[in-house]
Amino acid sequence: MSGADTFLLGTISLDRYLATGDVLPGGGVLNMAWQWRRSGRPFRVLTRVGSEDGAPILDFLDRHGIETVARDEVAVPGPSSSIDIEILPDRQPSMDNFIPGVWDAYRLTPRERDALAAARRLHVVLVEGAIAELARLAADRALGGITVSADFLGFRHYTVDRLAETMRHVDLGFIGWPGAEDAPEVGGMRRVAAALGRVLVVTMGARSVHVFDGRPGGSGVRYPVRAVEVAGTTLGCGDAFIAWFLDELWRTDDHAAAVARGMMGGALATAWPRPLPDDAYAAAPNARPA
Repeated sequence: MSGADTFLLGTISLDRYLATGDVLPGGGVLNMAWQWRRSGRPFRVLTRVGSEDGAPILDFLDRHGIETVARDEVAVPGPSSSIDIEILPDRQPSMDNFIPGVWDAYRLTPRERDALAAARRLHVVLVEGAIAELARLAADRALGGITVSADFLGFRHYTVDRLAETMRHVDLGFIGWPGAEDAPEVGGMRRVAAALGRVLVVTMGARSVHVFDGRPGGSGVRYPVRAVEVAGTTLGCGDAFIAWFLDELWRTDDHAAAVARGMMGGALATAWPRPLPDDAYAAAPNARPA
């Protein structure tokens, strides 16, 4: 996989499950990496973990054959990023108290920049450290020729104005919108896509997926979602959706097909109590059964 021209940039965190005390490797980058590794898509990861507590993360990456750029530069002094997770009675996750740890000062090293220079595609999960680094890369003209996609998560870090600022560096954005379909922010998302000639995919849980295609000749399409019974939780469904969506889009350039495959991947993830099946974490240090 060392010749991969697809890069995945963002924090890999320690997920702290409040009800059980489990501490497991997690975050959107790790969840997407696991999905892509299973599908056989070649890629490499740009990330940083803390040497104080990052052993479970590095072990997970090694066991699953997930390749990082400049492996000897991934762990740096300090704590890894972490987040508290609580599973609510409706099987929806509540995620709070994100601590950035070493991610707060994240910058690509010269070796990582050299590797990125040969990339065709870059997907970024946009917590604050990644938002700042993406802006620096754009300012340094380091993204020329690279198709950039980005996960804006649940829009917690964003307003419509800030969305427009970041989307100047992004070709395809994903937003997991928790509010109403007719909220003013959703209208703002559509306007940003149109004004910048970009594509925004806005997922709205079990209700719908909206694709706002602002490119010449593009339009807005609403795809209804067929709700499925949640045997596990919805934790990680958004990451699975994006991983499967991008894999399909990069093969076919077909948004409708990508939405359908993303929905399928997201639905599969509802079978698990965590973002990934239990055997994905089987040998992770500090993990206890839920």
